[in-house]
Amino acid sequence: MYDKEVEVLVVGGSLVGMSTALLLADHGIKALAVEHHRGTAIHPRAAQISQRTMEVFRVVGVEQIVRAESDKQFVQDGAISAVESLAGKELASYIPNLNEGVRDISPTIRLFITQSLLEPVLKRRAEELGAELMFATEMMSFEQDADGVTATIRNRDSGHTQTVRARYMVAADGAHSPVRDRLGIAMLGHGTFSKSITIYFRGKLGPLLRGRNLSVIYINNQMLRGFFRLEKPFDAGFLAVNAIGDPERPVTDVSSGLSDEKCVEYIRSAIGTDDVPITIDNVMHWNACADVAEHFSSGRIFLVGDAAHVMPPNGGFGGNTGVQDAHNLAWKLAMVLKGTAGLELLATYEAERRPAASFTVEQAYSRYVTRSAPYLGTEGMQPLENDLNIELGYAYYSSAIISDGDDPRPHYNPRESRGRPGTRAPHLWLRRGNDRISPLDLFGKNFVLLTGRDGTAWCGAARDAAAQLGVAIDVHQIGGSNAIADPDDAFPTAYGISAGGAVIVRPDGFVAWRAHSAESVASHVVRGALASVLSRTI
Repeated sequence: MYDKEVEVLVVGGSLVGMSTALLLADHGIKALAVEHHRGTAIHPRAAQISQRTMEVFRVVGVEQIVRAESDKQFVQDGAISAVESLAGKELASYIPNLNEGVRDISPTIRLFITQSLLEPVLKRRAEELGAELMFATEMMSFEQDADGVTATIRNRDSGHTQTVRARYMVAADGAHSPVRDRLGIAMLGHGTFSKSITIYFRGKLGPLLRGRNLSVIYINNQMLRGFFRLEKPFDAGFLAVNAIGDPERPVTDVSSGLSDEKCVEYIRSAIGTDDVPITIDNVMHWNACADVAEHFSSGRIFLVGDAAHVMPPNGGFGGNTGVQDAHNLAWKLAMVLKGTAGLELLATYEAERRPAASFTVEQAYSRYVTRSAPYLGTEGMQPLENDLNIELGYAYYSSAIISDGDDPRPHYNPRESRGRPGTRAPHLWLRRGNDRISPLDLFGKNFVLLTGRDGTAWCGAARDAAAQLGVAIDVHQIGGSNAIADPDDAFPTAYGISAGGAVIVRPDGFVAWRAHSAESVASHVVRGALASVLSRTI
């Protein structure tokens, strides 16, 4: 009846769609991703990869490869600054060092990498884990019923069509998502405020850097507002242009009437000299928007990435927010598909991700106004939060989180999370044998119970509870003479518990439950916590 039957069909195979397929495959779920382009990204669109996304890449085994690929292209630990032009005066320094003051909070770093290098890494790993990726393939139609989704897909080269039956579908099909439109889900927010362009070019700009280590260079002069990123050895890069003309009354439709000559003119204005030969390789047209989907799901179909939220590139949050969508959704789909969790668990995807994405969109918009478009005005604009609070300091509130009464703010300094339920589990350095590890290295596929040196009773209670529920749980006792050593005795403080307390961490690395001490230790306590998180009755 069907040409293909899969557990999850992912529509879209760029950064977020491919990450979704990869994460599902990492959980043992049979996923098919279809992408209308004929292969991975060919244009060198640069992505700023956050620490949280790098933590996800670490879990699925590609962190070191991504770091090595990044080193080929971009300077590490660079500054984010604003200038009149590359040769002109500096106007502001937003971040003096991309990783300054943040290396203690994560086992990994922030970096830049072009999608033309990143996507092949993700593709290889996804296929190694069993995901199927079909390029030059578009979805023509779909229908959903109580049991799944039936879609018709078509190969763009041969015209051959196939019918795919999936238990669930994930739409990662971009800002103009046909799936979202078909579902009738509205986008809400600021709308489009610039028809922008990105010019990919070549030209020897190294001498104009004058020894400065710059990762992102915002340009603000009488001709244009935009930003640069340059690739090693500083003879290629791109210029994004958001507005031109009078800074007080700019033209925000940069796309119209464009020519190579005009592009060269923009680049010369941005670099501040006519003495460097410039070659234009490609120009991309895009809209600067700040919107969030009214809903992140409809029946058995879920929206991720730009299909769920669009934002200006300021802050580099867009793709990272999409990867966090995928990370949140993948383990939930996996557990429902395996019969470990109740269907209600899937409702927590929107409950958790939509507030986090909405905040991130507003923060990106605030950065756009502040750094590139003051003419839009600041009325109703959110005050700027520290980048770290946006990347790592968002809290979840849903039935998949069990409050212990010490609820975090929706957005907080991640150094102060102290293992509160709903927050990302804190990082600290531990030892296992001769290896230095992070608690984050223990998370990924299963629930994890972490307890201190005096929490032996929690270990047995967790194993008993998991066996009763048929749920996999990994148990780790930290400190004392246990296999995982805590040389600085820092684990209890980092997680807000005593040496006899415990936390349960979800597969996505968020704390689901916490007991401050061993006073309440019992298998039924852990069983009740797991059942509640998984939307199961006992």
